[in-house]
Amino acid sequence: MTSSLPALQSVAPDIVCLADHERRAAEVLDANAWAYFSGGAADERCLQANRSAWDDLPLWPRVLRPLAQGHTRVQLLGREYAHPLLVAPMAFQRLAHADGELASAYAAAALGAGFTLSTQASLPLELPAQAVLGTAGRGPLWFQLYLQHDRGFTRELVQRVERAGYEALVLTVDAPVSGVRDRERRAGFHLPAGISAVNLQGLAPGGAPGAAAPGAAAPGDGALCAGMLRHAPTWEDLAWLQAQTRLPVLLKGILHPQDGLQAARLQAAGIIVSNHGGRTLDSAPATARALPRIVQALQAGPGNAAQLPVIVDGGIRRGTDVLKAMALGASAVMVGRPIVWGLANAGAAGVAHVLRLLRDELEIAMALTGCATLAEATPALLQD
Repeated sequence: MTSSLPALQSVAPDIVCLADHERRAAEVLDANAWAYFSGGAADERCLQANRSAWDDLPLWPRVLRPLAQGHTRVQLLGREYAHPLLVAPMAFQRLAHADGELASAYAAAALGAGFTLSTQASLPLELPAQAVLGTAGRGPLWFQLYLQHDRGFTRELVQRVERAGYEALVLTVDAPVSGVRDRERRAGFHLPAGISAVNLQGLAPGGAPGAAAPGAAAPGDGALCAGMLRHAPTWEDLAWLQAQTRLPVLLKGILHPQDGLQAARLQAAGIIVSNHGGRTLDSAPATARALPRIVQALQAGPGNAAQLPVIVDGGIRRGTDVLKAMALGASAVMVGRPIVWGLANAGAAGVAHVLRLLRDELEIAMALTGCATLAEATPALLQD
């Protein structure tokens, strides 16, 4: 696998929205991959709530407002970007298409969207970076990090990320263990031959999920998660990571306002309001509900807390959802599963189509609500 341009495919003409991409992807992907990408934790209430929470927010349009000088530009980490769309980190994208993360990175760069590569990517982290760093008008290029039990390995991985040209680290903080993923278990999910977390090669085992790690208490002794949480990251680990890298560190998986304030105190570069796409704790709040609480806490917080970028993911399916997120105080939005649907349907072209649909719908929603810029999308747009 090289960083050469992925083969161009075409999007079926009857795919005109993200729901159409989902329908077609369900036909294209095998049961194993579909269970992995589409499933949530336990009864999937959190997964469903992410979607319904955006639907429940009405947009109150204003009319006859000046729109001639309108645009979708946003500021993020000191740089200006054409729009607020970012591709969320998702593992093992070669389950959806042979070009995997490379196709998603190409599409994001071509559409001016940000791209975040997962620690559990199915391609070496250097390939997407080499492919897109020189693209004019691209969005930010970030790397999502899970802290590993071996700090030396984590340090070396971060150094690789820096050398490759990534511009920020996105530290996932909401998954010390995996969620109870019934759909995956029913499908007997497994990684096919040839697909693995290639950027974790060489990492020594640290204890398998559901089994006691060496030196840990036996399950019968009542140790939480059979002792495997001895490596669960803490706020002290954030400070350690910040000392290891020159890159800004954003925290992904913040839902509670107090955690948002703590992130600000410890000088995180940004917060990503996320419940892991409903894949970890079922019954966690929908991100559309958590977002305004965190924004309000930061606005009332100490020092420069109100200036901290706040990004949100979870259930974004329409341009109207993007506009609602911005009205609630988001600096940008991340899009997850729809990217995989587009990837499965038409590779890089499918991902680009998903992003283009969202941007077009966002611009239409702005025009129809009287918002010439995203700065004009305020909570008043949603007040009932």
